[in-house]
Amino acid sequence: MNEQAGVNESQELKSFLDDTFSTMDEVLEKQKPELRQYEIGTIQFVGRDIARVSGLPNIRAEELVRFAGNYMGLVFNIDPEEIGVILLDPSENLQVGEEVHRTKRVLDVPVGEGLLGRVVDPLGRPLDGLGDINTVKRLPVERPAPAVMDRAPVVVPLQTGIKVIDALIPIGRGQRELILGDRQTGKTAIAIDTIINQKETGIISIYCAIGKKSADVAKVIADLRDRGVMNNCIIVVATGEDTPGLQFVAPYAATTMGEYFMEKGMDVLVIYDDLTSHARAYREVSLLLRRPPGREAFPGDIFYIHSRLLERSTHLRPDLGGGSLTSLPITETEAQDLSSYIPTNLISITDGQIYLSPVLFNKGILPAVDVGKSVSRVGGKTQLPAYRSVAGDLRLSYSQFEELESFSRFGTRLDDATRRTLERGWRVREILKQGQYKPLRASEQIVSLLSVTGACLDFVPIDKVREAEECVLSKDKDQLSDVCARIDAGEKLEMNDRDIILNKIKIDVAPFEVKEEENADN
Repeated sequence: MNEQAGVNESQELKSFLDDTFSTMDEVLEKQKPELRQYEIGTIQFVGRDIARVSGLPNIRAEELVRFAGNYMGLVFNIDPEEIGVILLDPSENLQVGEEVHRTKRVLDVPVGEGLLGRVVDPLGRPLDGLGDINTVKRLPVERPAPAVMDRAPVVVPLQTGIKVIDALIPIGRGQRELILGDRQTGKTAIAIDTIINQKETGIISIYCAIGKKSADVAKVIADLRDRGVMNNCIIVVATGEDTPGLQFVAPYAATTMGEYFMEKGMDVLVIYDDLTSHARAYREVSLLLRRPPGREAFPGDIFYIHSRLLERSTHLRPDLGGGSLTSLPITETEAQDLSSYIPTNLISITDGQIYLSPVLFNKGILPAVDVGKSVSRVGGKTQLPAYRSVAGDLRLSYSQFEELESFSRFGTRLDDATRRTLERGWRVREILKQGQYKPLRASEQIVSLLSVTGACLDFVPIDKVREAEECVLSKDKDQLSDVCARIDAGEKLEMNDRDIILNKIKIDVAPFEVKEEENADN
């Protein structure tokens, strides 16, 4: 009985103390700002883009700190004697001995419709000279990825408007598809064409430039504005002139901006251009703050910084809004080496890759997509039904053609079957060529592919194939409008529709044909 009374007295005392301390906290919170307690540290060392600070015993990881002149930094290392801070603003004006103030908040960015059509830095500050950005909400830059049970299957296609990708390496909404290749092989061009193709789809596009030249970013912005898609875009820019800390947080900030729309049930496309520069920026600040280096001098958690970023891309369940966030990360290879550190990390994280070959690029085969080394591990389930009936085994047969082409160079005489396979393959290659800023609707792509798989171009000289294709597409817009509308709506291509398209194509390409007798004479 006495024990029970003692327990009750202890509980009452604890409740009384909790209420007392809660009341004291409320009183202190209402006091004048000058009477509150602040933690103030001191700069012990200022280096290139980093600082080491002492005197902040309760600081937390990834907390924002404020320096004199309203410069911002992000807590990176927490050691017993000092903390390491990566600077988000230039360090030229900081001096040893100056004060450092805690903000007691993590890095966050503004989100919302007010960002559409704007160019901002990774902290959400406008860079386009169009005034302040009107947003009423801010979200942390680092956010946990959606749980597995919150995700739905990837079933809806994300059309890039590029024939070789939509037909052979399809991408779904909520997928992560890596774009990789050597320098100057057209990686950014594919990403920009994909954004342009979303003009009428309602998809929000976010282009995140990391470590790019200012002139290159300006060209991308000008191209998007010229083609009227900027109103549905957000451009997040951290150029090579910015601090490595700003480059490091850029892709996370862009993802947070996209997640706001995804959680409202909308579809979002995010381009990270490129994650090789992002990894190098992270390596730079890690080495400056004396984190131990590993392979290629990258820190041991280099895989984690990209996996926690790309895991945030998903397709949410219908009861959570059904929105999606699709990622197209870009990375750079050197001398066609796919086995280097960062590319292999990203290949293992993503759901497939689109590899751009410098060999194809130098031959003028654009876009320079190497079909044999490219793969989409999800997109085949999202492809429109019409593609399956037209493209079918086109990917496999095209890869076999490329192998056969390489062997045919060593032989002088070819049998008829091999020659026909090569002739068909060369025409497929011509059809898959596509100029930049010229994305095609799904129905236009189906007509183009059907013209070559349906043997309509077998007697058209290879140098006339592109001209014949343009003629077919220009004439079929009105005459096949009903069939094309059904294809774009996702309906299956019936045999009757296929015959109608083939008959129309044969009429259109007839003026370009040269019969075998004429070929033999030539």
